[in-house]
Amino acid sequence: MKKENVTERYEELKKIIAYHANKYYNEDSPEISDFEYDMLMMELKEIEKEHPELITKDSPTQVIVASGKVDSHFSEVEHEVPLQSLQDVFSTSDVVSFVERIGKEVPNPEYVVEAKIDGLSVALEYKKGVFTRGATRGNGLVGEDVTLNLNVIKSIPKKLKDEIDITVRGEVYMPHEDFEKLNEEREILGEKLFANPRNAAAGSLRQLNPEITAQRNLAIFIFNVQKSDDVKFTSHYQSLKYLEEQGFVISPFLKKCTNAKEILSAIEEIGERRGELKFDIDGAVVKVDSLAQREEIGVTTKVPKWAVAYKYPPEKKETILKDIVVQIGRTGAMTPVAILEPVRVAGSIISKTTLHNEDFIKEKDIRIGDHVLIQKAGDVIPEISEVLKDKRTGKEKIFEMPKTCPVCGSETVREEGEAVTRCTGIECPAMLFRNLVHFASRDAMEIDGMGPALIEMLLDKNLITNIADIYDLKFDDLVGLDRMGEKSAQNLIDAINKSKENSLEKLINSFGIRHIGAKTAKILAKKFKSLDKLMNASYEKLCSVNEIGEIMADSLQRFFQSAQTQDLIKRLKKANVNMKMEESEILDDRFEGMTFVLTGTLPTLSRNEASEIIEKYGGKTSSSVSKNTTYVLAGEEAGSKLEKAQALKLKIINEDEFKDMIK
Repeated sequence: MKKENVTERYEELKKIIAYHANKYYNEDSPEISDFEYDMLMMELKEIEKEHPELITKDSPTQVIVASGKVDSHFSEVEHEVPLQSLQDVFSTSDVVSFVERIGKEVPNPEYVVEAKIDGLSVALEYKKGVFTRGATRGNGLVGEDVTLNLNVIKSIPKKLKDEIDITVRGEVYMPHEDFEKLNEEREILGEKLFANPRNAAAGSLRQLNPEITAQRNLAIFIFNVQKSDDVKFTSHYQSLKYLEEQGFVISPFLKKCTNAKEILSAIEEIGERRGELKFDIDGAVVKVDSLAQREEIGVTTKVPKWAVAYKYPPEKKETILKDIVVQIGRTGAMTPVAILEPVRVAGSIISKTTLHNEDFIKEKDIRIGDHVLIQKAGDVIPEISEVLKDKRTGKEKIFEMPKTCPVCGSETVREEGEAVTRCTGIECPAMLFRNLVHFASRDAMEIDGMGPALIEMLLDKNLITNIADIYDLKFDDLVGLDRMGEKSAQNLIDAINKSKENSLEKLINSFGIRHIGAKTAKILAKKFKSLDKLMNASYEKLCSVNEIGEIMADSLQRFFQSAQTQDLIKRLKKANVNMKMEESEILDDRFEGMTFVLTGTLPTLSRNEASEIIEKYGGKTSSSVSKNTTYVLAGEEAGSKLEKAQALKLKIINEDEFKDMIK
């Protein structure tokens, strides 16, 4: 490659790596696998090895963490001892080379091999044996003070056996079971799903409300003593065993080795177990055990020279794709799933895997009957990495997404610009649970006491089979259900009856129409004044409404033309659910001429409730921050809008300050 092309590629790689590092470390939403990221870093290192004159200070190889900034919501913590990363190796020969190098530098070295947990690295400080402060890794030198959130992690001891001053390093993670449960809950609520357990753990630990962190059931493994003022150790193994005695859960699979053969055997053993573990690992760590020898071997500005992290290559196995079936998610999304001839990959038996969507199948030219290679992305999620087209016999079948839902028979639709095909049936059994949860939620029909657990129970008992059945529930149906006494049953009946009086906008929002949220529901209610007029509105009439585009109009028409929808609305009318707009009065004009932007989650008010209050006092809300914004009302997990508001030096208020304004 010519020098100018090498330079161009070098600069390109730095930008690509920085982008993906930010996605991984700061946004907790990676777009590529760890393996793909590692390959980019390897390419960068190769260029720097051959062309050292190109190396710049901003290169990902020259910093402790490629990207890792401190969130402005948290206080900064300067690490007394830097939280360094490790040198990655990808082959057994690399491990052998490491052992040979160490053997030349120190006599008779011993090693410790341990599993490398895929989580969020933190430092825990103890004074006189009491947990006093905890911080994220950040950039390795400065991290975030997340003490309050770490305090709710049960596996972190709050008081040690001995009254010592010590700082330890560990990896916060989320067990597989809890990760799956969390994503199920987020799917029900229509929230963005976490990509993997590591990102779920990182997002959970950075919550502004420790109560949310506590609900996520995080755990921790401790793998290093960073600083110890009162207890002196001679070896890493000794220090971990001491920490275990103090009440810490230490790094799993701890094995002492004396040579390369034993080390490789230990690495292989960890690799064989990884498919059976209840948490994610992304490799095995090999460390020199003697602390004195570590001092002699030394460190670089980024990594210790006495340790390496072995990254397992994705294991690939051949099998046959027997069939492709379609699963209906709780949002109506139709996902094609490959049914495979069972094959063992990375420690577990794989018999099926997602094919994501129609485009994915076409791009890879996947057909029923194909021979395929299966691997686990990040050693967790099975995927088809390759189709062995040279093994085709001509009997393979091309897959097409069904035109009707295989569960309820409703029309399926794939909207322009989207990769997902969806079922349009509001009463589709596959979506019913999610639709019921949304219907009863605070921003919809606001049926107090009808949460996900109760809805699930009502479905299991066949007391409801669709949304309209809610209004047929009787006191006797509810009394005697688990944790449902007479008072609770009556309260629920009262809440159901009260919901019949809700505003038209709440009813429209409760349907969960694709692309139609609470704000749009309010616009439609004000424009059409009744559900009948909205249902009968022409496509052109819908498109003429301010802020209603062609996609929204199409979605509305498709929804109201559905036989399931029309039947539902007939039954809601029969139950005397309000379907007309009642003009709300302006209380006063204190917010006249003011524009509010809402961001994040408020402690007690929903965004819809806050918007209603603003409008009743003559103000308006906007979805975007600009110099014309009067106030930014910010709650927990406020994102880019808050950052932009801070940059523009706008007035930022919290819920308490907002409530003071309307007293």
